[in-house]
Amino acid sequence: MKIAVVGATGMVGQVMLKVLAERNFPLTELIPVASERSVGKKVSYKGNEYTVVGLQTAVDMKADVALFSAGGETSLAWAPKFAAAGTTVIDNSSAWRMDPSKKLIVPEINAAELTADDKIIANPNCSTIQMLVALAPLQVNFGIDRLVISTYQSITGTGVTAVQQLENEYAGEKGEMAYPYPIHRNALPHCDVFQENGYTKEEMKLVKETHKILGDDNIRITATAIRIPVVGGHSESVNVELKAPTTVADIRQLLHNSPGVVVQDNPETNTYPMPIYAEGKDDVFVGRIRQDFSQENTFNLWIVSDNLRKGAATNTVQIAEYLVEKGLLGQ
Repeated sequence: MKIAVVGATGMVGQVMLKVLAERNFPLTELIPVASERSVGKKVSYKGNEYTVVGLQTAVDMKADVALFSAGGETSLAWAPKFAAAGTTVIDNSSAWRMDPSKKLIVPEINAAELTADDKIIANPNCSTIQMLVALAPLQVNFGIDRLVISTYQSITGTGVTAVQQLENEYAGEKGEMAYPYPIHRNALPHCDVFQENGYTKEEMKLVKETHKILGDDNIRITATAIRIPVVGGHSESVNVELKAPTTVADIRQLLHNSPGVVVQDNPETNTYPMPIYAEGKDDVFVGRIRQDFSQENTFNLWIVSDNLRKGAATNTVQIAEYLVEKGLLGQ
């Protein structure tokens, strides 16, 4: 089982290597891949050092599966080349998510859609993944009519430069800016680039990807995405209007029994999800479950998850695990 990790020296690529090791993924050969400027560098995996190779070298090595986290342009250019060589690509960029010929997969929700013919598989956006792990059980059991989403997103979703910007601002030092404004002691209502409709690309991802993954374009969705000076994970306030009546107790029990979800919801003991506790974990944490008294069949949820793990690396590895389990690689 040959595994290529494309973008192995980047923030998400490093977490992918960590997750592969932690979950004892059954690989026999690791191929770390990065851009030409990183070729020859070393990365560590399970106590051993591996030399980074370039993209064409990796294609020629014919891995069984390639986990991509190297940006949309790299994926558009190189994922088809890997696929043509017989490698199954699981891509973490936005390049293929809305391509109607590509599957957009959250394993807890729709892994069963995958077949051996799927040679390029899209990993959803981090904020979409954690939200839908929590909301998909509600869609199955009650139907979802409308979502009002506000996200409070970690700077790690922007990358290393953003983390360095925050550290510089903590220290009172000048440095490269990932954002147009300071992020320390601030909140930026600006995740990704603005679109002509006034929403950011991140906000529209929540709309479009939700429709595709849940297979229901009739769900009405509006979103506001905010960047905050937090490292541990993304937080989301989600107001969900259901089609069928239910209760807070039933929702709490349903989520408690749902794979990948941990319910942390006890106001009496101040128990609720927070990114400081989600960091480094693979679960999606849900709390502050309560009825919206302004409207029938409507509830509020607070959803938190580590965006580098379940929102990116872990979800990618889980897709690969499913392909291995079902014998869908190398056919």
